[in-house]
Amino acid sequence: MGNGKHWIGFDLGGTKMLAALFDGGFNLCSRRRRKTKGADGALAGVDRMAETIDQLLDNAGVSIDSIRGIGVGVPGPVDMVTGRIPDIPNLPWKNAKVRETLGKRFDCEVVLLNDVDAGLYGEYVYGAATGARCVLGVFPGTGIGGGCIYEGMILRGAGLSCMEIGHMQVLPEGPLCGCGQKGCLEAVAGRLAIAGAAALAAYRGEAPNLLADAGTKISDIRSGVLARSIKAGDRVVERIVRDAAGWIGIGVANTVNLLLPDTILLGGGLVEELPDLFVEEVTRAARSRVMPAFKGMFKVKTAQLGDDACVWGAATWARKIIEKEKNNTN
Repeated sequence: MGNGKHWIGFDLGGTKMLAALFDGGFNLCSRRRRKTKGADGALAGVDRMAETIDQLLDNAGVSIDSIRGIGVGVPGPVDMVTGRIPDIPNLPWKNAKVRETLGKRFDCEVVLLNDVDAGLYGEYVYGAATGARCVLGVFPGTGIGGGCIYEGMILRGAGLSCMEIGHMQVLPEGPLCGCGQKGCLEAVAGRLAIAGAAALAAYRGEAPNLLADAGTKISDIRSGVLARSIKAGDRVVERIVRDAAGWIGIGVANTVNLLLPDTILLGGGLVEELPDLFVEEVTRAARSRVMPAFKGMFKVKTAQLGDDACVWGAATWARKIIEKEKNNTN
């Protein structure tokens, strides 16, 4: 099983899936992006993943028996014991048999991991976090994803992925979060929280450029819209985003006091649109709240690999795990 030389990285994503094929030297051979179409359910969704890999191999002229292993980055918790996905935010998938189905279909080992872990591992091996001893990744989007690489290993729980920094409580009795708790970091600093506050400002006439560009519909106020609003001079929108970045800095400070990562890596669409703002505010808020001895012990950076980070990281992590297991059995 899986004695080939090629590796596949797969980013399941929320609305679009991305698959990439790498050769034995981890040179990119081919990539394929498709809509996820999650409404069809878990079984159809995993079949669509398999079809995407088939197309990826066809495009590269590579046969199935050349695949050594597949790494899959999944949005949400991953059951690393069974290889199933208990639940995926924004997709009606329950207990999707990803590892079992893809393993049989392509006759190779399949390794699942959280997509933020995968993206952070990609940055650790190939991008902005190369050489770090301990790196904390924070990726604000609709929610706020988190991950940690400690001495080359992804920090995980015994059975499930962890480091859900977005659900760290930063404001007791604060706004209700999608997880059902109050005052979580993503409830005050996720894109939906930012967009909601910005929409209210536009409605009140405090953000005329935002109102003209996108109106007051929260779903239309995305990262690029917020960046354009700030660039056009909507000071109240800039304050809203800076306040959100400050809350993220508080979450970072709490984690620094626990783990003292030397690198804090920020990523995601909003950070890509406003990198200087986020680095400045997260650094300021974090350094003002950590133990005095820790203030100069970490640096805040932005991710470099963009959308490709997850597939690079998933494939590379799969190789690490599969080859480690092989060596342990020899």
